[in-house]
Amino acid sequence: MDRSDIARVQAYLRKTLGSDLIHIDVPKSANGPVELRAGREFLGTVHRDEEDGEISFSVHMTILEEDLPAAAPPTVSGVKRR
Repeated sequence: MDRSDIARVQAYLRKTLGSDLIHIDVPKSANGPVELRAGREFLGTVHRDEEDGEISFSVHMTILEEDLPAAAPPTVSGVKRR
């Protein structure tokens, strides 16, 4: 991805997700990963794909279980048990 792609995808994600905390970092090396952050929190990587003359961008996001909140109590038919 070049700087123009990065700026355009970042603007799109900020508008779509409603947050100016979204940042896409320019890779440190020519073939390095393009990283997506919310503030200082790493979210994932952004990839550019060109196939049959069409360009698309994808976000790969990995969430570690240790970063998730505790599981909510089970529900039945959408109603929480007491």
